[in-house]
Amino acid sequence: MTEESFKTTYLRFENIEELNKDEQDLVRAAYTALSKSYSPYSCFKVGAAVRLSDGTIVQGTNQENAAYPSGLCAERTALFAAAMEEASAVSLAVVAKTSQGKDASAYPCGACRQVMSETEKRYGNKLSVIVGLKDGGFVKFDQVADLLPFEFEI
Repeated sequence: MTEESFKTTYLRFENIEELNKDEQDLVRAAYTALSKSYSPYSCFKVGAAVRLSDGTIVQGTNQENAAYPSGLCAERTALFAAAMEEASAVSLAVVAKTSQGKDASAYPCGACRQVMSETEKRYGNKLSVIVGLKDGGFVKFDQVADLLPFEFEI
């Protein structure tokens, strides 16, 4: 038997102004998407934005359904819409707000992380991920493996 470990590396930003201009634009697009969230059951709005290699930004939001679990997370909504474009996905930002309109931490669920991992494989490039935090800050991961070190593989 051997004991092994892995290390996750990410950058922490105290506010949106610490991000570079492209990252700020992506985060703002994710916040803009929040207005289209359909979340009448959880009242937890999630917005996502994907930047493509040609600079295009594609947005997505969480979409709930009374026949739970028939809804879909914002990250997958955005990534699946982005897959309809010719350019590859290179970065993703995800933000959330509570029912009181306060910032919430928006770490992607396991299913979204798996889709993000497959997105990297599909396009043959790394997908950086920016996550909004409840304190108004952000964390940035350079690749999906930093969020999902052991992805499902067939």
